[in-house]
Amino acid sequence: MQKLLKTEKDTQDFAYRLAKELQPNDVLTLEGELGVGKTTFTKGLAKGLDIKRNISSPTFTIVKEYRGRMPLYHMDVYRLENSMEDIGFDDYFFGNGVTVIEWASFIAPFLPEERLDIALRYSENDNSREITLTPFGEHFEQVVKALS
Repeated sequence: MQKLLKTEKDTQDFAYRLAKELQPNDVLTLEGELGVGKTTFTKGLAKGLDIKRNISSPTFTIVKEYRGRMPLYHMDVYRLENSMEDIGFDDYFFGNGVTVIEWASFIAPFLPEERLDIALRYSENDNSREITLTPFGEHFEQVVKALS
């Protein structure tokens, strides 16, 4: 599924709608250039999970945990590039919350087979963003279908 998001609000609104379709143990990967809106997307997702705290990029801590109607585990694994260190990913992936991983390609061998891959990129025409959702597994196929 591909969609054009024209503003930060569009990005957050789309992520908010996605959050309403998620369940415990869901893993979402986020890929895109610096500044493309990965953390903005995660802010909308957090709002959809009824999280009240401010969301910020976990670049220096690698993982931040937030509590809402279900936990959100927000990872930024950029600093793990060229490292095959397992920081206990399964504890998050198979915990009782939703895991969002920025720069997930850096930990590809550790990712679960069932997940939703999300790519954000700048649109060529203006300040818009293009979002592409690629589902892996029946559950995520249904999630994407619900957003269509």
